[in-house]
Amino acid sequence: MKKVLIVDDSKLSRSYHSSVMKNAGFATDVASDGAAALEKLMLEPFDLILTDINMRGMDGYELIRRVREGDFAQIPIVIISTEQGEIDRRLGFEAGADFCLAKPATPQQIVETIRMLTEKP
Repeated sequence: MKKVLIVDDSKLSRSYHSSVMKNAGFATDVASDGAAALEKLMLEPFDLILTDINMRGMDGYELIRRVREGDFAQIPIVIISTEQGEIDRRLGFEAGADFCLAKPATPQQIVETIRMLTEKP
């Protein structure tokens, strides 16, 4: 079973995304910011990171940069955020994101994106 790390400072968003992933057959864990996510990455393996951008402490851009510079560089990263302007998407991709989704994304959009990035061809 593929495991997704959901990173968002909103408890409601973490719960919603976790429910969507579990209903689609994924295992999940959650973190409330980038620093907590990095701690979880050191403790257990994940197949994908689904992260918000605007969070207290370490934001999503910094989390992505640190993941890409570290031992977890191969993990696909999807940004899911209300920040979807051209500059926001560019900053996300420059940091190392693989895909960007706009909140609110439908369960189908989320699941299809996660599957696209975690299933082997």
